[in-house]
Amino acid sequence: MPVENDRPTARPGLAAFDFDGTLTGRDSLMPFLVRVAGRRAMSSVVAGVGAELLRRGDRSRDTAKALMLRRVMTGRLATDVGEAGRHYAAFLQPRLRLDGLKQVAWHQERHHRVVLVSASLGVYLRPLAEALKLDGVEAVELIVDGDGRLSGEMTGPNCRGPEKVVRLDRWLATEGIDRSGIELWAYGDSSGDDELLAVADHRHRCSRPRSRTG
Repeated sequence: MPVENDRPTARPGLAAFDFDGTLTGRDSLMPFLVRVAGRRAMSSVVAGVGAELLRRGDRSRDTAKALMLRRVMTGRLATDVGEAGRHYAAFLQPRLRLDGLKQVAWHQERHHRVVLVSASLGVYLRPLAEALKLDGVEAVELIVDGDGRLSGEMTGPNCRGPEKVVRLDRWLATEGIDRSGIELWAYGDSSGDDELLAVADHRHRCSRPRSRTG
């Protein structure tokens, strides 16, 4: 990920970063689910999800994710998962890509707002964003029932593809900002970031490092 050299205009700047593969060198969701459920239980979950997808004839990544979260998260105390998320954020922070952090710092030095727009879970991205002094997070959030337990369902669609633009615009609206009035940088590494990159003034496709980050 090269250091940003685009010449900014007079418009306020905002940088939208994907997370997995862009600020990390690997997937972050599965290791978190292993932390929550345990390795042996996750092996059973993965096998069960695979069998259900085969039965349905559905290879959708979004369906697989919804099924996996349902099997792992249903009935768990939101406070317990939140605590696991905070610990996981602290684990991830020193393992983030140095080139990605350098790019974040470039924007912060210029007083641009920096937002994560990711299909990862907000339960660990929000504490991580707070530690990095980022301005916002749009991610996958989990429904909490009235008894403080997780229902196993997401609050909305998986945050990838077109949904990333929807989520970014939603965040901007809460801040009273119109996308047409800002200069937007976007960073992503996969096809799930295509729509977000397409609406940016400056788009950067990041390649994953060959070696693991930790």
